[in-house]
Amino acid sequence: MDEAEFRALSAGHALHALSPADEERFLRAAREHPEWTALVAEDTATAALLGMGAAAEDPPPAVRGALLARIAEDTVPSATGASAVGGPVAGVQGAGEDEPAAGADRHPRRRSRRLFALAASVALIAALGVGAATLLPAILRPAAVVALEQIEQAPDARQRTAEVAQGGSVTAHWSSSLGRAVLVTEGMAALPDDKAYELWFVRGDEPISAGLLSAPDGTAALEGAFRDGDLLAITVERAGGSATGAPTTDPIVAIPTS
Repeated sequence: MDEAEFRALSAGHALHALSPADEERFLRAAREHPEWTALVAEDTATAALLGMGAAAEDPPPAVRGALLARIAEDTVPSATGASAVGGPVAGVQGAGEDEPAAGADRHPRRRSRRLFALAASVALIAALGVGAATLLPAILRPAAVVALEQIEQAPDARQRTAEVAQGGSVTAHWSSSLGRAVLVTEGMAALPDDKAYELWFVRGDEPISAGLLSAPDGTAALEGAFRDGDLLAITVERAGGSATGAPTTDPIVAIPTS
């Protein structure tokens, strides 16, 4: 078991939401890795604070099932890798026509805290017994999907699609007023475990890392603020992303926003 999986189990343990098998795996890992016990103490303390003032009540089965499914989804490792050095924007693939829009671990600690916040929020809703059936779907919606919907609703929403030479396509959605950008990928090749797709803002001659794709097909919100004229690019890097903070390969796709 790696630390990322232990973090997810720690959140479930603090909320008493683990199956007997997962609880046994968690306890065994805690014994084998005493250096991780600080994580358990933090999660347990947070759960205790959330429970203050709320009557004890078993969470609905649907809450537990949806929560554990989301934790499992978010802790799947990103496809990841390293390649020969290349220019940050060389080899740019052609982009499609600009048109109005209709209507992504390098930070395991941050991911763990997001997972635990999610778990704690679900547990609190269940304990309070108010509106869980209404609030749960909103809580469990992927952040990238929410970001895409916000962009699509913005008055200055724009989108552009580009083909990937190795197969597949990427559609960029962005809004200058929101300072957000999202990429929707389809049909891209899966990478071996030692490689990853990394996202970039290219601002003039400066590449700025914007996170990793968790899967070759799906919706990914670029981390960081989008600015007018940014080039949105994807490169293939080593597992966990570029160690230098700059692309080490030519982009497989790059989409201009100006």
